[in-house]
Amino acid sequence: MSTYEPSTDATQISEDQFDKANMLVSTIREQINQVLVGQTKIIDQVLVALLASGHVLIEGVPGLGKTLLVKALAKCFSGEFSRIQFTPDLMPSDVTGHAMYDMKTEQFKIRKGPAFTNILLADEINRAPAKTQAALLEVMQEKQITIEGKPFDAHSPFMVLATQNPIEQEGTYPLPEAELDRFMVKVLIDYPQVDEEVLLVKQVTTGQVQDNLNVDAIDPVVKANQVIELQALTASLEVDDRVFEYAVNIARATREWRTFAHGAGPRASIALIRAARAQALLMGNHFVTPDDVKEMAIPVLRHRVSLTAEMEIEGMQIDQALFQLLAEVEAPRL
Repeated sequence: MSTYEPSTDATQISEDQFDKANMLVSTIREQINQVLVGQTKIIDQVLVALLASGHVLIEGVPGLGKTLLVKALAKCFSGEFSRIQFTPDLMPSDVTGHAMYDMKTEQFKIRKGPAFTNILLADEINRAPAKTQAALLEVMQEKQITIEGKPFDAHSPFMVLATQNPIEQEGTYPLPEAELDRFMVKVLIDYPQVDEEVLLVKQVTTGQVQDNLNVDAIDPVVKANQVIELQALTASLEVDDRVFEYAVNIARATREWRTFAHGAGPRASIALIRAARAQALLMGNHFVTPDDVKEMAIPVLRHRVSLTAEMEIEGMQIDQALFQLLAEVEAPRL
């Protein structure tokens, strides 16, 4: 078995820097855990995307805390937060903003839309038509917003957390492959365990009139510049060449695996390494291991692949197929 030796060319991260970053991430995680009961793994996956400067697609039936999760993250963060409720009549200008004529100055003024923010909640994103989705796609990919042909830089940091309901299909527009590929991870929120649901019901029904959890208990613990520093530190974590190869081999295997009609492209390999770096920091590690890659493979790949018709008829789920694939791709020993 070979031993891991950090590269001398890598950006050096001091022990003090690493400890401070790790402590800050742990604090954010603890704050969100106060209000989101029984969703520790989901919280970690969202924090991975934040650290890796990625976007998140959150899927789950109503009432499982998708919006609460985003609000909790935004409350931890002292930057700007905006929410857009996507509807079939939503226009691109409702996302980006528009130019309006000022009668006093007799000039056009730019009125910036909700996309000018740090954290953007796109609620029920699949209810908006393709044209509106395309406006959001530009911000996600190019980190710029175009109004009346004039480009504006998006805020930094900038993160989109989009929610969608997997059951209700009437009045929805499927997200195009190009947009799906821009989301670093797709997070699935499932029903809580019995003991977690009991705790949730106790929290919601004790001492408050409304029937939902609020985020008042969360304190802002991180500033915009600190998020940027965390992202820079995450991007500097050491990755062995064999781990790079492992991530690429996983993505390439989806293109050859007989279960999939359509596999993941090179952007998936890139997202997998970025997510694995963030996962390593979340776990308190100075370098990325094959286990970090394996842990993030399903969230990174599940929205980038599709099953063959035969597998769908047999009732195969994408996560099941990916789990089988990961068992077949040999991981390096570091």
